[in-house]
Amino acid sequence: MAYARALLKLSGEALMGDQGYGIDPAIVQSIAEDVARVVAGGTQLAIVVGGGNIFRGLKGSAAGMDRATADYVGMLATVMNAITLQDGLERAGVETRVQTAIAMQEMAEPYIRRKAIRHLEKGRVVVFGAGCGNPFFTTDTTAALRAAEISADVVFKATKVDGVYDKDPHKNPDAKLFDHLSYIDAINLRLEVMDSTALSLCMDNKLPILVLNMWDHDALKKGLLGEQVGTLVTNQKQ
Repeated sequence: MAYARALLKLSGEALMGDQGYGIDPAIVQSIAEDVARVVAGGTQLAIVVGGGNIFRGLKGSAAGMDRATADYVGMLATVMNAITLQDGLERAGVETRVQTAIAMQEMAEPYIRRKAIRHLEKGRVVVFGAGCGNPFFTTDTTAALRAAEISADVVFKATKVDGVYDKDPHKNPDAKLFDHLSYIDAINLRLEVMDSTALSLCMDNKLPILVLNMWDHDALKKGLLGEQVGTLVTNQKQ
């Protein structure tokens, strides 16, 4: 494997499939089986999952909620997704631990960096819930932060398309797919790879980001093998 330890960033929307809201158990199981295949190959894998399929803090704030309160509600939504993902992974035969940035000891471990690393070393998948425990930070930023903390070799950003395009490929048939981008280009071109805070954190820590299509069941394995797939974001220009 090209990467011994990786962090996978899943959006909450990825778990709802075509339902428009909530969690689709079939989608969760499909993702769990993809993860099981790469973990069986010896890769240490951590996951950060969003909560947009249940509640999004920015949307709540736009509707009049206090921004901090809305973000805390969004953090609780990520924990629901994390526990659901844990169930799917364990049914796929993958030993899993959920760690949350907000204490919920009856259902998950508190986030402890050294303990998370120890779980990974034992071959367990660690799912991080409740974001980073602070409002005003996205789960993209949490993914970059946790990846740096656990000394991950790469961040995989799972999307519904084959990588990063110069414009929306669903609306523009002539959209160009980038094989490689620099952090600076991704920020300056506003390509929405991740939010600017997450990109800056990855840039400062020289942490590569690989944007790939989670619905391509071979994409995650190809990425771990170092094969050409999706869009790789590093400190090097094209």
